[in-house]
Amino acid sequence: MYSLARPFLFHLDAERAHGLGLQALELAYGTGLNPMVALRPKPLPTKAFGLTFPNPVGCAAGLDKNGAHVDALLGLGFGFVEVGTTTPRPQEGNPKPRMFRLPEHNAVINRLGFNNEGVDALVRNVGRARRKRGLLGINIGKNKDTPNEDAVDDYLYCLERVYPLADYITINISSPNTAGLRELQEEQALRQLIGTLREAQEKFGAQHGKRVPMLVKVAPDLSDDDVDACGRVLGDLKVDGVIATNTTTDRLPVEGHKLAHETGGLSGQPLYGKSTAIMRRLRSRLDPAIPIIGVGGILSGADAAGKITAGAQMVQFYTGLVYRGPELIAECVDAIRRRREGGPA
Repeated sequence: MYSLARPFLFHLDAERAHGLGLQALELAYGTGLNPMVALRPKPLPTKAFGLTFPNPVGCAAGLDKNGAHVDALLGLGFGFVEVGTTTPRPQEGNPKPRMFRLPEHNAVINRLGFNNEGVDALVRNVGRARRKRGLLGINIGKNKDTPNEDAVDDYLYCLERVYPLADYITINISSPNTAGLRELQEEQALRQLIGTLREAQEKFGAQHGKRVPMLVKVAPDLSDDDVDACGRVLGDLKVDGVIATNTTTDRLPVEGHKLAHETGGLSGQPLYGKSTAIMRRLRSRLDPAIPIIGVGGILSGADAAGKITAGAQMVQFYTGLVYRGPELIAECVDAIRRRREGGPA
């Protein structure tokens, strides 16, 4: 069905197509037509962060920023869905147009800028979800007008509000579309921010009688020294997991394309090599007990299996869904299954 819908969607502005696609998905879920959209993969239970996931293939943050389509996305067969990024206060994000497809490269450039309805709206939406078929991650960030020296307050605000509802929580300090955000990945700033959030995580765990894992999402544009420092800090602070990686500001992979000059984060196939290299180096620097979710450039089952080979415990994608549709979910699950069994991906 997606192969029929894709030409229509690709004639529309990318952000409008995003909204219409989610509406169509919600309609299919509400009318019981999900099997016509995607065949659910066979289970492939995967343990990570003290949780058991139905399968190791997830929907990356950014697709459902306000947590309004959790059940419909889980209905496609994802083992887990990550919603957000959400911020304390609603914000419109950057001026439009701010999302661009590069079909020649199976890529997208976006500079959305954490556009969302605010964490309280997300909490209301997630509270209505039935969540029968998979686990839920919630990705949190800071408002664009919050200075970095006060960023911890924004993260604490969101952490406290989403804690009772999330299966895991992701700290997003790596989007290229909020000015200065990536500075929070610098060693001293990272240690201070994540250290404070780890203390809050343990406090909220005692209050709610459950410990919700906390993950950190990193950028693909870190130097080797920065990756090593990041691994050192996250290991020292015993974070539950890492997501590698966010989108890239590098335009070398799409050099010469008419849209290569557009600012924002590049995702999709051109990101695969860079994100996987960062993940592989981070894996070698982290305690083996800290799992990594590999994300960036997954357009096939072989890509997903490659992330597992490079050290990921699980994978996520978003742009792959734009170009391949929901069939990519089962393809990735099956490829990871074959890799685990020792066969070719």
